[in-house]
Amino acid sequence: MILGIDTSLGTAVAVVDRDGVVRADESRTDPLGHAEAIGGMLHDALAQAALGPLGATSPEPIALTAVAAGMGPGPFTGLRVGIAAARAFALGRGIPVVPVASHDAAALAILLADPFADLPRFAVVTDARRRELAFTVYEGVDDDGLPARITEPALAPRDDLDARLAEAGAQRRDVDAISGAMVALVAARALAAGRELASTEPLYLRAPDVTVPGARKKVGT
Repeated sequence: MILGIDTSLGTAVAVVDRDGVVRADESRTDPLGHAEAIGGMLHDALAQAALGPLGATSPEPIALTAVAAGMGPGPFTGLRVGIAAARAFALGRGIPVVPVASHDAAALAILLADPFADLPRFAVVTDARRRELAFTVYEGVDDDGLPARITEPALAPRDDLDARLAEAGAQRRDVDAISGAMVALVAARALAAGRELASTEPLYLRAPDVTVPGARKKVGT
């Protein structure tokens, strides 16, 4: 089973079987308070997953084989909470972290909502704040059942995005939450195909507002 964690928008935690069965799915839409929420959500998701897909009354140990971490795009402060939690959990269990582009998870959710539809090219669009939007363009799924990414994640001013998507021939799909279950499912399909879909480096929307000051110079130097 795979544990999925994402804090690029709200906070999401899920446990998914390798065959795609969702054993637990916890989410919180508040874009703030990730650090306060993540611990309790991990506890609840693992407890729910231990009851099995049919909700047995006696919990059974679950064997997690990987942790899928949503790597953004997302704001610095929120995104690093989920990534740090994923890395710490994986280190404690001795299992690998699978990086997943958060927009890939959103795209898979859109594609699976009607798996028999012939969806045209579309763009996952998320709020980047400061009058900007983050977007990634997709077109269907590939042979491994993964969203076919046409462009890499990028930022655009709110007023310019529709024109840029029109040039790309992509429909706009605004997303306000990333599913932890979809993060885990993308990771499961990537592992099955032996592929790496995202960098281990977070996709921060922009540099943090607060930086660590350099060493103070001595008086007279």
